[in-house]
Amino acid sequence: RRLACGDVEGRMDAIFGRVRAIQAKSGRFDMLLCVGNFFGSTSEAEWAEYRTGAKKAPIPTFVLGANNQDTLSYFPDVSGCELAENITYLGRRGVFSGCSGLQIAYLSGTEAQQQPGPAHSFSAKDVAELKTSLLSAPKFRGVDILLTSPWPRDVGTFANSAGEIDTKKCGSKLVSDLAASLKPRYHFAALEKTYYERLPYRNHVVLQETPQHVTRFIALADVGNTSKKKYLYAFSIVPMSSMDPAELVKQPQDVTENPYRKLRKEAAKSKAPLSAEEEPACQFFFDLNKHQGKKRPSDGKDRGDSQPKQAKKPPQPTGPCWFCLASPEVEKHLVVSIGTHCYLALAKGGLSPDHVLILPIGHYQSVVDLSSEVLEEVTKYKAALKEFFRSKGKRYVLFERNYRSQHLQLQVIPVPLDLCTSEDIKEAFIAQAQEQQIELLEIPEHSDIAQVAQPGTPYFYVELDTGEKLFHRIRGRFPLQFGREVLASEALLAQPQRADWR
Repeated sequence: RRLACGDVEGRMDAIFGRVRAIQAKSGRFDMLLCVGNFFGSTSEAEWAEYRTGAKKAPIPTFVLGANNQDTLSYFPDVSGCELAENITYLGRRGVFSGCSGLQIAYLSGTEAQQQPGPAHSFSAKDVAELKTSLLSAPKFRGVDILLTSPWPRDVGTFANSAGEIDTKKCGSKLVSDLAASLKPRYHFAALEKTYYERLPYRNHVVLQETPQHVTRFIALADVGNTSKKKYLYAFSIVPMSSMDPAELVKQPQDVTENPYRKLRKEAAKSKAPLSAEEEPACQFFFDLNKHQGKKRPSDGKDRGDSQPKQAKKPPQPTGPCWFCLASPEVEKHLVVSIGTHCYLALAKGGLSPDHVLILPIGHYQSVVDLSSEVLEEVTKYKAALKEFFRSKGKRYVLFERNYRSQHLQLQVIPVPLDLCTSEDIKEAFIAQAQEQQIELLEIPEHSDIAQVAQPGTPYFYVELDTGEKLFHRIRGRFPLQFGREVLASEALLAQPQRADWR
């Protein structure tokens, strides 16, 4: 159990009094981590009582170094030292490892604006050396906690508002680079005299890299501020080295993209000394075919033609198609509803009597190939089916297999609400995928299938009516009945004899 606090500014009695009150109410904490200015310009009289032993900190307290010339004299040893009983200066930069295995990386001071910088500042060399000392360790996954006084530049990108603080102008780019490289589970900072708890962010590129733990950035206000902004933060943390790997990489519902990828990409272009471990990527756009073709554009500016996507006509099938509505091969007695661009049909050999397919009237191979107006109508059909099945006490599961198929088929299978939860359905798909060595990954919230697969990419895709999505990029062979097998299994519909539609 740890405590972190913002700028103390020499108010030792105030912060330690608050810590005593918290411990009296909530039990003992193991340490207090102080970021920002621990000393103030007028703190000598109060500090003298702690330095001489007349007063004592109630908890082991670890502080960062000076952020200005006025307080340099309080830190006699740049490599760190005990300042008073229970109060320790961590040092200019480094890693503090507790007996429990907890790793705390720290960087004192503010970013130097010129070279050589003042004694209370850090440089690109300081950051590079701290990174090297950690990244050179075998199987480095990240640190548990990162302590810096300045905020990282751009920390608010893709996230909740930081209030009056402009995160594009505030803070240090070097701290951003350090945070991106060290991947802390918690990152604490101060100096801006406000409290800001950012939504957690990812430390991996979805569908390109193995899932990793998330980072939580927390900026703390100054101790005893009159606005009553939060300056003390209590948290519990199990060292990364002691955690189950699956538990460590769990992604919370509100997780966002990494805020520093654009900054690192720009630095890489300008050959700035930011030693990135992975290729930066734009938010929600993932290059799944890295060595073939170009990355999917995030807007229309770089497209090869000037026509809007919806103006394109669907390609014509090379031979007879069982699902083009104009084709004589379509079994029209199964058609339930016909819209402007899509139609609904009962599944031949369905898993249940109300197993249906959403199909485009024209010839499209996959969702990724759909024009905007067709996709809009697909969305309307999904919404109508969700409402209909919910009225019947059911939830639907939708899947698409873009592999050895000529015409897009969105399979929609209802499952009774009292039979299983959406979490049960997800777990059933993931468990079956693991058994068959299929990498089934969750697509980030607020993204869709067209943003994780290029046209022509073979894939398997699952969507629940909650909006949760699972995706597998098919690179070799893939079981054609996989979606049906999962839903027909004992874990869900318990109808294994229906796994094959024939």
